[in-house]
Amino acid sequence: MKEIKLTSTEKILMEILWEKEKVFMKEILESYPEPKPAPTTVATLLKRMQNKDLVGFTLYGNSREYYPKVAKSEYFKEEMTSMIDRFFNSSVSQFASFFTSNSKLTQKELKELRDIIDQQIKE
Repeated sequence: MKEIKLTSTEKILMEILWEKEKVFMKEILESYPEPKPAPTTVATLLKRMQNKDLVGFTLYGNSREYYPKVAKSEYFKEEMTSMIDRFFNSSVSQFASFFTSNSKLTQKELKELRDIIDQQIKE
């Protein structure tokens, strides 16, 4: 799997693409929160992200319909793995210990986590 690194501005754009799945520039600009970036800024971002192989497009005459080439779940998995590597010495058990002791989880949530782990062990 290729490494997926997004800047904060790229992440905002990817969130729009993940939500819309296929979208033209006009719709991208409409989806941005205020203050909206200039169209040239978004075009530059899209070009940079195409070069990183994160975004693709289909040409319809002079219009481009953009789409994400990386699934949100793939990006999230990579981000979580990177965080666990950086903060917990690549130890998932250290992460789980930190998460469960610092998240103020309810008994119900803890039991749900245990059920998820038990299910993974069975598989």
